[in-house]
Amino acid sequence: MIDIANDALKSYPLSVKEVSLINNEYNATFKVVTTDNQQFALRVNINSPRTTENLKAEVSWVNHLHKDGRVKVAQPIETTEGELFVSIKHEYSLRELHCVLYSWLPGSEFDDEPELVQLKALGEAMAQMHIVARDFALPSDSNLPILDDVMWWTEDFLLSERSVLDQESKDLISQALQVIDAHIRSLYIGVTPIVIHADLHGANVLWSENSLSVLDFDDSGIGLPVQDLATAIYYLDTPEQDAALREGYSSVATLPEMSERDLEVFLMQRRIILLNYLYETTNEEHRAMIPDYLVESLRRINIFLRT
Repeated sequence: MIDIANDALKSYPLSVKEVSLINNEYNATFKVVTTDNQQFALRVNINSPRTTENLKAEVSWVNHLHKDGRVKVAQPIETTEGELFVSIKHEYSLRELHCVLYSWLPGSEFDDEPELVQLKALGEAMAQMHIVARDFALPSDSNLPILDDVMWWTEDFLLSERSVLDQESKDLISQALQVIDAHIRSLYIGVTPIVIHADLHGANVLWSENSLSVLDFDDSGIGLPVQDLATAIYYLDTPEQDAALREGYSSVATLPEMSERDLEVFLMQRRIILLNYLYETTNEEHRAMIPDYLVESLRRINIFLRT
C-alpha cells in the first residue's frame, strides 16, 4: 500500500521526505512529511464505495467548510493539475484507488469516555456545519447519496445471498428494516435535506488545546440534521453525555425535532448498519466482535419490534 501512496504523491507539488502508515482500517491514512517539514495526511480509499462523482462532492464540501472557517477541518490540497484527488490503479485488486491529500490536523481522538466539554464542542461543530450546508451547492458534475435508504446504500451482507445468518435472524432483521424504512421515509416528506457528516463520533474528530477539528467525511451524504444528531448519540453512554452534545448544538442553532420513537428508529438503524459492516470488513479485530454484537443486536431488535 505504501507504493500506492508514493505514486499518488507524485501528482502533488511536494518534495516528500517521509511517508508512514498511521491508520489502516476501513481506508488507509498516511502521514506525509516534506523536506521543509510540512505535514499532510493522505487518505487512500481502500474499501470506500465512493464514485468519482461522490468523492468530488465530498472533497468540495470539505473545501467549502475550510474556506468558511466556522468549523475546523483539514484543507484539501490540489494536485499540480488543480484536481482535488487522484486515482491510482492497484495492480493486485485491479481497482482504481482514489486518494485525497489534506493539510495536517493536530490533536488526538476522544477517549472512550469523552469529557463533557468535548461533547459540547462536537454539538457546536455539528450545528455550525448544518448552518453552512444550507447555502452550499454541490458542483454540477458531482453527487452524494441521499440518506433516505434504510441501509444508507451499503452492500447487503445480512439478507442477501452473501449472508451467513440463520433464517430466524434474517427474519428478525428484515422485520426491523421494514419498520425503520417506513419511518425514515416518512420523515423525508416535505423537507429539504442538506449535506450532513453522517458519522460524527469521537474517532472522527481531533481535540487539541481545547479546540475541536472534524475529519473523515467519507460517509457524508444528503440527509436530515436529525440523522447527524442521532448518529452521534448512538456512540454515547450516559444521559450526561447526551445532554452535553445537545447543549452544544442548541447554543448555536435550534435542535432538530426528534421524538423518542425517532431516536429509537435511528439507533436501531445504526446498529444494523454497523452489524452489516462487521460482516463486510476484512479487519480481523472488528470481525472478532461479530458473535457478541449479533446476540445483542437480535435481543434489541426483539424489544424494538414489540414497542
